[in-house]
Order: sequence, then C-alpha cells, then structure tokens
Amino acid sequence: MLRFIFSFFGGIFAVVTMGAMMTALTIGAVFWMYGRDLPSHEHLAQYTPPTISRIYSVEGQVIDEFAQERRLFTPAAEIPDLVKQAFVSAEDKSFYTHNGYDPRAIVSAAIDTARGNTRGASTITQQVMKNFLLSGDRKAERKIKEIILASRVESALSKEKILELYLNEIFLGQNSYGVAAAAQVYFNKTLSELAPHEAAFLASMPKAPGSFHPVRRKERLRERRDYVLEEMKENGYISEAVYEREVAMPLRSVQNGDFEPYQNALPPRDYFTDEIRRQLSRDFGEEQFFSGGYSVRATLDPEMQVEAATSLRRQLEQYDRGLGVWNGTGKTIPAEALSSEDSWRAALADVRVARDVDLDHPWLPAVVLEVRENELVIGIEGVSSDDPRGNRVPRSDTSWFKGNLFDNFEKGDVIHVRQMTEDGSGAFIRWSLRQIPKVQGGFMAMDVHTGRVIAMQGGFSYQHSVFNRATQAKRQPGSSFKPFVYASALDSGYTPATIVVDAPIEINTPQGVWRPQNASRQYYGPTPLRTGIERSRNLMTIRLAQEVGMDVVADYAEKFGVYDNMGRVLANALGADETTLYRVVAAYAMFANGGERVEPTLIDRVQDRYGSSIYSHDAADGNKRVCVDCDNPELNPGRSPRIVNERERVMNAVTAYQLTSMMRGVVQRGTASKYVNLPVPTAGKTGTTNDAKDVWFVGFTSNIVAGCYIGYDTPRSLGRGASGGGFCGPVFNRFMQKAIKKYGGGEFKVPEDCQFINIDRFSGARLGADASGDNVVSECFRQGEEPVFGIQFDGGFAMSGSFDLIRPDGSTQAQEVTTSTGKKAVVGPKAGFGSLSSGGLY
Repeated sequence: MLRFIFSFFGGIFAVVTMGAMMTALTIGAVFWMYGRDLPSHEHLAQYTPPTISRIYSVEGQVIDEFAQERRLFTPAAEIPDLVKQAFVSAEDKSFYTHNGYDPRAIVSAAIDTARGNTRGASTITQQVMKNFLLSGDRKAERKIKEIILASRVESALSKEKILELYLNEIFLGQNSYGVAAAAQVYFNKTLSELAPHEAAFLASMPKAPGSFHPVRRKERLRERRDYVLEEMKENGYISEAVYEREVAMPLRSVQNGDFEPYQNALPPRDYFTDEIRRQLSRDFGEEQFFSGGYSVRATLDPEMQVEAATSLRRQLEQYDRGLGVWNGTGKTIPAEALSSEDSWRAALADVRVARDVDLDHPWLPAVVLEVRENELVIGIEGVSSDDPRGNRVPRSDTSWFKGNLFDNFEKGDVIHVRQMTEDGSGAFIRWSLRQIPKVQGGFMAMDVHTGRVIAMQGGFSYQHSVFNRATQAKRQPGSSFKPFVYASALDSGYTPATIVVDAPIEINTPQGVWRPQNASRQYYGPTPLRTGIERSRNLMTIRLAQEVGMDVVADYAEKFGVYDNMGRVLANALGADETTLYRVVAAYAMFANGGERVEPTLIDRVQDRYGSSIYSHDAADGNKRVCVDCDNPELNPGRSPRIVNERERVMNAVTAYQLTSMMRGVVQRGTASKYVNLPVPTAGKTGTTNDAKDVWFVGFTSNIVAGCYIGYDTPRSLGRGASGGGFCGPVFNRFMQKAIKKYGGGEFKVPEDCQFINIDRFSGARLGADASGDNVVSECFRQGEEPVFGIQFDGGFAMSGSFDLIRPDGSTQAQEVTTSTGKKAVVGPKAGFGSLSSGGLY
C-alpha cells in the first residue's frame, strides 16, 4: 500500500515536473523565437524626440513656433517629482520595483479578459517599447516582444531615463506630445507651476485622450483625475489633507475657458517668421527644422515691424479707397446659418478671412445680417450683441465707393469692419467698413553695417496671402536700378560732374525700333551725372550704359547681388530685368556703408535643443567681424573692444560716397523731394516702370536702409500719375521717422581720398571755392586725380525727330556740345537730324 502511494505521488510529481519543464521549454522557445529579430533598443539612450522649434525676437520674446508634433522636450531632472508620481500612480505603480514587466498585472489582466473585461497590463517600460520600437496592435506576439524588450531595456537604461522617454513621447490629446507641451496646452503653465490635481489631470490622459475631453467628457475626466489622486495618496505621494483639498478642486482648463490660451500671447504669424521657416527649411531640411527643437534668435525688432506693416498698409489702403470700388472678401454665410446669434457666430468663426490687420484699430470679421437703405445691420466677431457701440454701419461711411448699399451688399456677406474713434478723446464714432486691397506691395528695412533685417512686410496681410512680396516676388526695379549703372561709371573713371547728353535715342531691336523717353517727355541736353540721377533721366542712363558697356554694368549688378545673371541688353539699364526687393535693399546697404559687402539676414543665431550654436550670422562667410579685445580683462574702463572687419570690399569707398552724395540730391531736390523729409542726411532712389506697373523707393541713412515696392500681383498699371516717389516715398518716410528715433543717423563717412570742388550741378562747370547758390554743389573727387571738365559723352546713338532742349528753369536754349570724339556742335531749339554733328555718331 505504501509502495502504491509512493508510486502514485511519484507519477504525479513526474507529470508535474515534466509539464513544468515542457512549459518552461515552450515559453523559452517562444521567447527565443520572438526575441531573435527584435529591433535594437540601444539607440533609445541617444533618442531625441521631435520637438518644437521656436523663434525669438531681439528682446527674447517667443514670436513663433513650428512643429510637426507639439512637444517641448524636458530632461528627467527638470520634470518635477509630483508629475512623475502622478503618472506612475496612474499607469504603473510598481514601476520603480519591477524589471520591465509586472507578472501579477499580466495574470490579473488575463483573468479579467477571460471574464469578458479586456484591459491592458503594460508597464511604463512596455509602453515605451510599444511607442518607440513596436507597432500599436493588440496581438499576443506584440505583447511577448514588449516583455522581451522591456527586460532588456531595464538592464541597459536607468528608471529615470525610461521615465524621461515616456513623459516626453506620450500623446496627451489636443495635439500635445509630452507633459511639458500638455501643461501648456491645458493650463498655460510650466511643469513646475502645476498643482497636484493638474498633474493628476494630465496623468489621466494616456488611458484614452479622446475619451477624456476637458469639455465634452468633463465628468468622465474628473472621475479619472480623482482616481489618480487617490492612487497618489495610497502610494504615499500626497497626504490625506492634500488629497481632500485637491479632489475638491474644480476641473479647470484652457479649453473650458478657465485659462488664457498660450497661443494668445504669441503675435499672429507674419511674413518675417515664415521667411525664417523657409530659409531654415532650405538650409537644414524641412523635417529637421520642424522637429529639431531649434532656438532661433531673429533679427526682428517688433516695434519696427509694427511700423513697417502700418506704413505699407496705410499706403495700400489709401490707393485702394481712391479707386472707389467695393470688393469685399468674396465670402458669404448661408442664409440658414443666420437664424440665430449662436449659429452665425459659429459660422463666422469658420470663415477663413484675414484676422491679423491692425490699422488704427484691429479689423474684425463681420457678417451682414440685414441691408437697409441707410445702414447695414451686422454681426461682429468678438463683439457682443449688447455692446454699447451697437452693430450698425451708416450709409455715410460708404461714400468712398460707388453705388448704394443694395448694389454692393447682400445678407450673409462676410466683411471687415473697424471702429472709428475721435483723435483726441478716443471716443467711439461708428463702425467703418474696410477691405483688403487688391493692390499689394513689400517693405524691408535692415542695418547697413550688419545686414540684420529689422522689419519685413510681404503684403497687406499674411493671413490673406502668405506670398512674401519682399523676398519671393520678382519685379522690375525700374529706375531704382540706375545707381548701379552710375556706380559702374564712377568706378570706371567718370565723375559726378561728367557730362552726358540728354537727347532722343533710336535703337533697332528684333521687336522693332525702340525710342525710350524721359518720364517728362522732355530733353535737357548736356547734363552732369549728378543731375541725371537726381532727376532720373532715362536717356542719360542709356547713353551712359552704352559708354561704360553693358557687360561692366551687369558685372556690377551681379557683384552686388541684384541679379545672378543679368541680361546684357540696354533696356536692363533702366531696370527692365526682374529681381526682388530683398536683393535691391541689401545692395543699397553697400552704398550706405562705404562699399563693403554685407549679407542680409533674418537670423542672428540658431541653437540646437542642447543650447549649442549651430549658426551665427557674424561668424558666417562674408559677414565676419572679429572682436580683438572682448576677452581682455585689462581693457581700460570706458574703452570699447576693437572690432576688426574682415568683409570684402565690393566698391571703392570714394565711389560709394560720390554715389551716396548724388542720391542725397534725389531726396533734397530730385524725384523724392516732395515725399521724403527726414531730420538726418538721407539718400535714395525712386523707381517707376513702364505704365507704372511697379513703383519703388529705396533709401538709407547712415545706419538703416529701407525699401518699398507697390504693384498688382498680376502686373497692370497703377494709373496715370503713379510714381515711386508718390507711392513708396511716404511709406519710407513714415517708417524712417520712427527708425531714426531708435537707431539714430548722422553724416555719411567721408573717405580720406576725397577732395571737394564746387561745381554747377546743371552745367557741370567748375566753380570757385567761395561760390554759393542753389546750383552750387561741393563734389567729391578722388585725391590726386585732377578732374577734367567739359568733355561730354553721347553713347553714339542716332537721334529721333525734332526736340527742344530744356533749361533748368523750363525755358529752351541753344548750347554748344563737345562730343566724345572731340567735335563741336550746337544743340538748340527745334534741333533735328543733321543739326548736331558728332563725328558720324548722330
């Protein structure tokens, strides 16, 4: 009997032992089989999650953010213990003691699943494996792989590193990834500012972000938050008193309107930051820029950016309202959506129209609720129905455009309005209609010494049109290109007193005979270069380009960066080839700074997520400036460090000063004199293309260069009388009045090689040292080179028809001309073919 009992239990033991061995072998085989081809976990130690790239102004304020996933990477050491404890309590209470997986949780989950209540049993480590190395499916083989990888990772990484990966990678709803971004999205707080109930709120999200919406599923989220708080109490992370206090707190969030959204603190995205995005995406790659966590220190001066936008917008609106046509937004809201205030407000919020215009007051989207004979009844976004300012636009506000209210408006039209107020008291007058002009333009300003762009406006409204007309629009610069023709001549031995004949020209082209004219349709005979640029004489410029050679002119334009490959045809001497405002403004900066190369930049510095500089404008090729004594601790008090400039010289300093002096004449008495009036020395050049399709003004002081162009995106005439001076001059003047107050300005630096001689700016004749009068100009000539006066250049063109020569006072006269061949000729009233001999050139 005893033998039988031993035999029986021995058999059972053998079966159990063999079963256990087989089970162990089977499990071992399964784990071996699934563990063979698993992805390597070693790269997790170097993993850098996709992170937001931020752009900062010169004042250190965040002005824009770019990201594929909204994530702010935070090292484990900077994540408060409270946040870690909340997530551990909610997701994996044995995190600090297990080896990557929790057998008891797995058995418990298996039993619940058998009972029909499916739930997960993944530890935080397993979730990291799923998020980083595996797929998200619910297959058993994925769970096995999770366990294998989790155990491997636990032996390779610290618990803190694993928690860092988890808390920075996890999706927490509302397009927020990681706890730092979620704290900002839900509470507009940093992690260190979170209360226990807010940490528990975030820790509630990983379970099912879509099922715990803070508004639509508020009660469900509150229950989950309170459960997490209770777990934190049970785990000893918070006291009973803290638990009682925190569980009684209301569920507050940005989405529920309890906190101001973080985005409200950011200015609307504009042309400046979008251009930075474009440039860095080109240089570093778009994916890297959007996920690299870069800190970009922009050159933007927020105060001057506002001035640039306001000044350009004011001019564009003034022109648009002068046309007297109502265009509106072209957007409407269906009649059924106008039945109640809630419905039209919701519909209006979904309409994509510009909301970034602030001109005297913000422009607000509105919808026409009723059209009456003498007023419009409107609903205004963000303005309540019981606002004391009312919701009417009177007929008197529409007197600037043609037609009555019924001709121009229908119920449901989406429009823009802004409040009008009294200048002195600021008292409300009425709501006023506004519209985005069809005409567009660009503006840009930069430091002439460093190339730092301080302001850029690429159109009327970024939200209306993201196309940046300062950097992307290729337009004809017109006469604003002429300084490069004159620069090539001055560097080729000509002087501001050199005489060029202003008379008709005929040029045979494949398209027929080209007969260029001056804007005045008049001819002025022998004229010094100075007066030619001041009065923007087209015929003088063409003759000068012919004398110097278009190859030389084009080489100059390319050296200054205006063009990459300029066409060698004479029409391009008048700015017929296309370029961008960005290039022209940068080129003018080299006139202003004395002829040194300066590269424009919107970026001072770029740092990676670890704070290391990966780009610095001052250290870049072509911009290098070396601070010799910046590290000298014995530098005498009151003495500034010495900066050594290693920039390339692109123009002789005397040439740069001569040209600047001539362009000062444009502002003092030339084509810009009516529109530009600043308290410091200012130089510049207007530009107006054929039929006034594009109008320009680019100008500079000793510190700041700025430029403007205005034109339709699809070029067409701006109308009779449109000019660069009249349209862009006021834009430049308004901006520079504020820029001078901030950045100053003074006399342009005179090169040592300058010798000054008085000349008559109309005849080019040399005058005595004591000469005075409106016609007298003290002109810079190169030291050691005795200028030759009286030689005149004509370019060798045949004349076209009869013409009058115009005196400075407007009368006609006869003059004796010495041509470039040395021959003498008389040019007088009604001169014609054969009247002027120039050795066969005419």
